[in-house]
Amino acid sequence: MINGGIIDNWACVSFSRIPPEEVHRFCCDLIQMCNMTGMSVNPRPLVDNRSANPNHIENALRDVYRRTTEMLGKQGHEKQLQLLIVILPEVSGSYGKIKKVCETDLGIVSQCCLPRHAARPNKQYLENVALKINVKVGGRNTVLERAFVRNGIPFVSEVPTIIFGADVTHPPPGEDSASSIAAVVASMDWPEITKYRGLVSAQPHRQEIIEDLFSVTKDPKRGNVNGGMIRELLIAFRRKTGRRPERILFYRDGVSEGQFSHVLLHEMDAIRKACASLEEGYMPPVTFVVVQKRDHTRLFPDVHGRRDMTDKSGNILPGSVFELMTCHPTDFGFYPCNNTNIQGTSCNYHVLYDENNFTADALQSLTKKLCNTYARCVPGLSTGEFFFLFSFCLNFT
Repeated sequence: MINGGIIDNWACVSFSRIPPEEVHRFCCDLIQMCNMTGMSVNPRPLVDNRSANPNHIENALRDVYRRTTEMLGKQGHEKQLQLLIVILPEVSGSYGKIKKVCETDLGIVSQCCLPRHAARPNKQYLENVALKINVKVGGRNTVLERAFVRNGIPFVSEVPTIIFGADVTHPPPGEDSASSIAAVVASMDWPEITKYRGLVSAQPHRQEIIEDLFSVTKDPKRGNVNGGMIRELLIAFRRKTGRRPERILFYRDGVSEGQFSHVLLHEMDAIRKACASLEEGYMPPVTFVVVQKRDHTRLFPDVHGRRDMTDKSGNILPGSVFELMTCHPTDFGFYPCNNTNIQGTSCNYHVLYDENNFTADALQSLTKKLCNTYARCVPGLSTGEFFFLFSFCLNFT
């Protein structure tokens, strides 16, 4: 961990059939691991661990919140509960409800754990949960080694840079009345690029173009009011860093080749309007990259059996890149192998628009770096952290 979070008060509620003494032992092991990895966590819970009926999840969560709030009030603290550890029921399906009550209704940070892991936790599991908790309470797990060196990260370190990730998820076949959900995340720190903020928005059924990137609504008193997810995230970046973004890198997931031009035209226009609405003449250069995760291309070494060209699984080595359209001076795409592949295929990155004059090597290098800053696990990923974050946002809805 780079910066360990501080937790003075926490509690635990179990909706599983795990005996109370095992729940207590799990909490002790988890808190000990948090402290060992660099956090500062009070070893004692604010209130005693509680076992609750999985049929009364909302009532149990609200009761824990009430008890902890009363306890903090008696101690003269205005703070609320910093962390609630939740052991899920054996029957799946309650995660979304628990998160909605905790994060949306009560406004408390929660960490859910499966009962099979809580009953027999191993070191790796405890380490991974500790990483998740640290980020949730404001800590920082990873940062690129040269982030604070002048021009240490090409493109990013030179001037304030914001990195966006965006995607749309659609309802399954048969649900003709359900809305599609768009999610956009953006980096909120510079030059580290390790903290992100996400927004979600409902839009018409199975519409792939993100509708709420920029919007204008009419107010009877104020007239036209500018809004939208891009604008809100640009404002948040400026509040966090004290600087306005001078460059924008926009990664877009889930776009088929037949939709490239349509999505680019609409969403680039929305980005431009969002920037212009903040300040007259504000037009930072934008690079628009489409990422296709569901690609069937397999990469393999040209010499089969060469140990120096493959990992122990026989896949190509992490860091390898296969370039597309190498003869074109500006329009390019590539398949990077950013991580050790356990399952799946490489992603296809396709640059649709580039005002930042990236070379293929520069964009590939930056993308590789972004894949190694995911806060919730140690190994590198096939896509940047933002893709996992907006997928997480979409699963939250």
